[in-house]
Amino acid sequence: MLHSPVDRVAEATPHAMAKRFRGLSDRSLAWLFVTPSIVLLLAVNIFPLIWTIRLSFTNFRVNRPNAEVAFVGLKNYVSILSDKDIWLTMQATAHFLIWTLVLQVLIGFSLAYLINKKFRGNDLWTTIIVLPMMLSPAVVGNFWTFLYQPQIGLFNYAVGFLTGADPSSFSMIGDVSLAPWAIVIVDTWMWTPFVMLICLAGLRSIPDSIYEAAECDRASKWRQFWTITIPLVLPFLMLAVLFRGIENFKMFDLVVQLTGGGPGSITELTSINLKREAFEKWRTGYASAYAVILFVTVFGLASIYVKALNKVKQR
Repeated sequence: MLHSPVDRVAEATPHAMAKRFRGLSDRSLAWLFVTPSIVLLLAVNIFPLIWTIRLSFTNFRVNRPNAEVAFVGLKNYVSILSDKDIWLTMQATAHFLIWTLVLQVLIGFSLAYLINKKFRGNDLWTTIIVLPMMLSPAVVGNFWTFLYQPQIGLFNYAVGFLTGADPSSFSMIGDVSLAPWAIVIVDTWMWTPFVMLICLAGLRSIPDSIYEAAECDRASKWRQFWTITIPLVLPFLMLAVLFRGIENFKMFDLVVQLTGGGPGSITELTSINLKREAFEKWRTGYASAYAVILFVTVFGLASIYVKALNKVKQR
């Protein structure tokens, strides 16, 4: 008597189809199951990429579908690479990227190192620290916009309490010199827990026997830290840098909620600038070339970085 779901499916399968499947090899069955995923990947990722590359060599504008589309060759690429405003957005992106990575790695690793030491309330503190990462960027952006308000913002009052400055005398998101640091602070607050969790996984993967052997050799805590902890956690740190670097290079929603790219264009990252070219100026061909340049940049840097990561893992 048939009871299991597999038996019932087998009984319901038409004889002709069952006979056809029985004649397939393991390789054919594997391709049968993988093919839908490959088709979906091609439709969602590969085709849009190829189409974007094609558009990057034209003057196409999506708001003028009936206009004649002309092939312009490398004109869009040359125009982008020679545009001073584009390079300013690149500098803003580099400033944001470098400082968020540095702060998140330093603070995240420090928190992971402290939490790895078992103490009372360890799990509670871990949960509290991870909370910012669970919020959506839109919520975090609105939340910090209120904190940065010169008149009622708690951030200004905290800075005023620590430095003695008038809380209403400065605006974090309205001052040209402070706005770049305002978005760095918020992103660091939100995503440091992510780096902390990866580092914590690395710390807890180190066998206690290694530290015990080091103590038998009379190695100091400082020497154990630099010769055992750092080398064994380094691949995890580099992995966290890779993830956060890729995400921060395409950062959009958080900065839009906080500053909208302002004041002026001081916090206009490449993703924001690309959106304006594509959906405000409607220069679709130009924006496509811009997107291709960004893709090649990220892909190239990530490929080099992954090779370095693999070398570190193999040591």
